[in-house]
Amino acid sequence: MNLAAAWASVDDRAAGDFWCTVEDRRPGLLPNREAPLLFHALGQLTLGGDDRAGRAALLTVLGRAYRRYDLLPHAPTLGDALLATVARHAHPPWTPSLTFAGERAMDRATHAVRRAAARVGDGPAWWPAQVIGHERPSPDIAILTVRPWRRLPHQPGQAVPVCTPRLPGRWRWLCPANAPRADGTVELHVRAVPAGTVSHHLTHEVRPGELIWLGPPANTGLCLRGGDLLLVAGGTGLAPLRALVEHVAAAPDGRRVTLVVGARTFTDLYDAITLDKLQRAHDWLTVVPAFSHDPSAEPAEQGDALTIALQHHAASQTVYVCGPPLMLAGARLRLLAAGVPADRINLPVML
Repeated sequence: MNLAAAWASVDDRAAGDFWCTVEDRRPGLLPNREAPLLFHALGQLTLGGDDRAGRAALLTVLGRAYRRYDLLPHAPTLGDALLATVARHAHPPWTPSLTFAGERAMDRATHAVRRAAARVGDGPAWWPAQVIGHERPSPDIAILTVRPWRRLPHQPGQAVPVCTPRLPGRWRWLCPANAPRADGTVELHVRAVPAGTVSHHLTHEVRPGELIWLGPPANTGLCLRGGDLLLVAGGTGLAPLRALVEHVAAAPDGRRVTLVVGARTFTDLYDAITLDKLQRAHDWLTVVPAFSHDPSAEPAEQGDALTIALQHHAASQTVYVCGPPLMLAGARLRLLAAGVPADRINLPVML
């Protein structure tokens, strides 16, 4: 049995046992209500994996938690308590080789958390949020509306780590699709990926009334700057760019905004109703669809989002691009080749 198998064999009782173990060794160190989240997150970090974005989201949450509860001086205590808890609950029984592997993995995880804690700043580590709306505008996309128990201090263009109790310990970056609202609600756009992931659970299984957690908002390189805007969205990369549009709408300042929304076909344009309402309400906003695989689209709308966007580019515009990895991979070079100055190109840095 390896560490991953040992971790998979423990049940929900282990999280409560973890808090008891920590309390025995260092009374008052960790609030009881926060222990399960920390247990699952630290355990997931210890297991490692090749999901770089998920690891970054996880470290953002853990780094903030260690600062919030002043856990850094007691990191060895927490690590030892976690391994002791897993050893008691693992099936089949824990072995000396697992102890050695676990201690090495925990040492690496602790160093990573210390580095993260130095970067993330102070504040809450997570915000419980109730799902109050769950729509499926297409088979593989969900729009979730959630209401945090306390206001989430996010800004348009930022991303937040998201976790569901259906998959404890795993966090995924998502960008709110709205500017801050008076009622504090947050809209999240999620595209399903293979089973066993946070995105899959959020898209296909989570329902209104359920609880999820949101982590500390983080900058992505998409924060609003001055001047006219050319926004280029692919898929659910629309979310942070729509939030920028809403931010401008809240305080119009004379700038013009062109939003190019890429999709394979018309039926894949999942947020069309909201975009149409925004365009009708604001004469400074132009929404341009770009269909890469729809022969029935108008000629001016046929092509990938970046190609169509360059046809609408003006020298006064600052360009923002957000979408799937294949779209982002060559975006900067294409924009530079088209004459867009490097300091007017904004792409996400962590999504």
